[in-house]
Amino acid sequence: MVTDSFSIKAIMKNYTKKSILKLKPSSTLVINEKSKELISKGKKVYSFGFGQSPFPVPESIVTKLKENAHRKEYLPIQGLVKLRESISKYIEKKTGNLYPTENILITPGSKEAMLLMHVAFNGEIILSAPSWVSYEPQAIIGRNKVHWIETTRENNWFPTATQLEKKIKSLNKKNLIFILNSPNNPSGTTCSNLTELAAVAKKYKLLVLSDEIYTDLTFCNKYDSISKYYPDGTFISGGLSKWCGAGGWRVGFFAVPKKLSNFLKTIVTLASESYSTVNTPAQYAAVQAYEEDFKEYKSKTLNILRSVGYYVYNNLKSNKVLINQPQGAFYLMPEFLNKKFKSSTHLCETVLKETGVAMLPASDFGFNPKRLLTRLCYIDFDGNEFLKADINGKLLSDKIIEKYAPNVVEGVQKLSNWAKNL
Repeated sequence: MVTDSFSIKAIMKNYTKKSILKLKPSSTLVINEKSKELISKGKKVYSFGFGQSPFPVPESIVTKLKENAHRKEYLPIQGLVKLRESISKYIEKKTGNLYPTENILITPGSKEAMLLMHVAFNGEIILSAPSWVSYEPQAIIGRNKVHWIETTRENNWFPTATQLEKKIKSLNKKNLIFILNSPNNPSGTTCSNLTELAAVAKKYKLLVLSDEIYTDLTFCNKYDSISKYYPDGTFISGGLSKWCGAGGWRVGFFAVPKKLSNFLKTIVTLASESYSTVNTPAQYAAVQAYEEDFKEYKSKTLNILRSVGYYVYNNLKSNKVLINQPQGAFYLMPEFLNKKFKSSTHLCETVLKETGVAMLPASDFGFNPKRLLTRLCYIDFDGNEFLKADINGKLLSDKIIEKYAPNVVEGVQKLSNWAKNL
C-alpha cells in the first residue's frame, strides 16, 4: 500500500493518541488510594506501597511559607530569580559544576519537569530496569520510544558501562536520553559506577537526565551525581518532596547545561502553555530550603531511614527472600523465590489479601511480570513522633524502632512469616 507523508503523520498521530489513552493511573498513587480505601473499611493495612516522606517540613521553611502566604502575584514562568540563584549555588556546592541561574526552571514538582523534557525532546529514551513508574508513560506522552537495559542484583540494579555502550550501538541513533536515578526508586540502592557510565555517555554524546530527587537521602551521606563527571550533557531534576517532606507543595526544578540552553527555551514555552508558574508562596519558602544548612534535620531523618531500612532488611532477608542492602531513599526491592505465583502483580495482590501488607509489583518498574520482585517502602510511621527519639550518629536499636515504627515492625513480621510458610 502506498501512503503519502500526510497520511503517515496522521497514522502516527492517531497511534500516539491511542497509546496515551491506554495509559493507566500511576501505580504509586493507585496503591495509596487503595490502601486508604481498605483502611476506611476497617482493614489493617501496612502501607509499604507509597513513597511519601513521613517527616515534617522543617519549621523555618514552614514559617517562610506563612510569611509569604499573602503573595498572590504571578511569578516569572521560569521561576523566582532568588530561588533559581539558590538552586544554582546548591548544585555547584554539591557537584562542583555551575548550572547558571538562567538555565534553571522551577516546576510544580520534579515530575512535571521530566514530563516537559519528554515533550520537548525529539528522540528516544534509554531506561534501565528497574526504573521509576512514570518514566516510560511520560516518554509515551512525549512520543519518544523507550529502550530497556536489564540490570542485575550483582550490579546493584544499575547498568554497567558495557551494557550502556552496547545498547547505544544497537540503536544507532543520534538523539538519545539516558535516565539515571540514584539512590534508586524502587531498589533503594546507589550507583557505584558513575564515572564509567559518564565516560560512555561522553563518548557517544549521549544526553543524561540525572533524577536527583533522593540524592540528599544517601545513607553514606555523600551527594554523588553523574554531572560531576559529565556536566556538558547532563540535565538535573530535583525538588523538595523527599528530603524536605514537602511533596504536596509541588516545588521542583530542572537544571540544564549551558550548551543546551536552547532546549530549555522550548521547555519554558511548554511551561507557559501548561502550568504558567509555580505556587508563589511556596517558591519564596523554597529559598529557605536551599539556603539554610538543615544539617541536624537531615542527619536525624537520614539516620531514622537508614536504621529502619536495615531493620527491615535484616528481618526479611532469607533463603526465600533475596534483597540488596538499603543504601538510600526509603525503598527495598525483595525478590520472593516461589513459583506458585503467575506474576509479581499476583504476588502483591495475594500478600495484601493475606497479610495486609501493601507493596508494588516490580512489573510496574520495567521488569518481566514473571519476575517475583516487589517494591517495599518502609516509612509507615509517624515522622513527627520518631524525631523525638534519642537519635545520634549510630544505628538505632530495635527497641527504638519497635517503639516509633510499630506498623513497620508488625508488617515486616507478617510478611516474613508469610514468606517462610510458602
